[in-house]
Amino acid sequence: MDAAADRPIEDPRVTVVVASRNRREELVAGLGRHRAPVILLDNGSTDGTPEAVRRAHPGVEVVELGRNAGAAARTEGVRRARTPYVAFADDDSWWAAGSLHAAAEVLATAPQVGLVAVETLVGADERRDAFTDVLAASPLPSRAPAPVGPRVLGFMACAAMVRRSAFLDAGGFDDVVRFPGEEERLAWDLTAHGHDLVHLPGAAVHHHPSPLRHAPEARRRAVARSRALTSVMRLPWPDVADRTLADVRSGAPERRGVRDAVADLSGALRAREVLPSRVVDDIRSLRRAAAG
Repeated sequence: MDAAADRPIEDPRVTVVVASRNRREELVAGLGRHRAPVILLDNGSTDGTPEAVRRAHPGVEVVELGRNAGAAARTEGVRRARTPYVAFADDDSWWAAGSLHAAAEVLATAPQVGLVAVETLVGADERRDAFTDVLAASPLPSRAPAPVGPRVLGFMACAAMVRRSAFLDAGGFDDVVRFPGEEERLAWDLTAHGHDLVHLPGAAVHHHPSPLRHAPEARRRAVARSRALTSVMRLPWPDVADRTLADVRSGAPERRGVRDAVADLSGALRAREVLPSRVVDDIRSLRRAAAG
């Protein structure tokens, strides 16, 4: 029986897009929590995920990519969505009751906003993720005639809703960075295309991290790789050098991540398009604020 079929649709303007690979049990258990139509992108799972989802949740649209496309799989999900707004979820996360509607209302009433980032509550004790506090404290000035929340330049994919047209206008997630750390380039490009990103306090997602996720040092390494490639794709060369040097000095995982980026450097260079100065200024402002 499809548990999701018993859940009311919270907002008909929203589709939830989930990308997953080899997390069959937790994915099948969690899909019934979503209060919206779901599109699942399977990144080449070898554990029978697509078949299991079709049996347990026949209402979920399952798209088998046949390979691991990383975060770029979500872009295909957004293309397939037939609603104006798309919320992302991981195989170990789901949107809290009322939050899909709250984020959709922001997008409906503030046409300059292309992405809404909400709070992330971690684990059974619902601890606020530290990144939520970073977003809430954003010093960036709002450009909206009627501000709906702090303007931000980053987000967690599992806690974000996008305006479908703005997401596709900015190119979606790319196949150079892949995962993790895929959000940074998209946040910059959305802003460059004139779409604001805002943080919406009060709306939230529940995130119960999978035991199959990266170990902390492995994640630091992977994020450093993504940061180096994103810098090459979008920043002036002095900023690329500054950010890369900071990672090299941070520790062994970050140094390994910078070395890992070399294998994909040619792809990053082919995609290189330096951001407008106003976006670069925002990025520099946030770096200064983080440095204290």
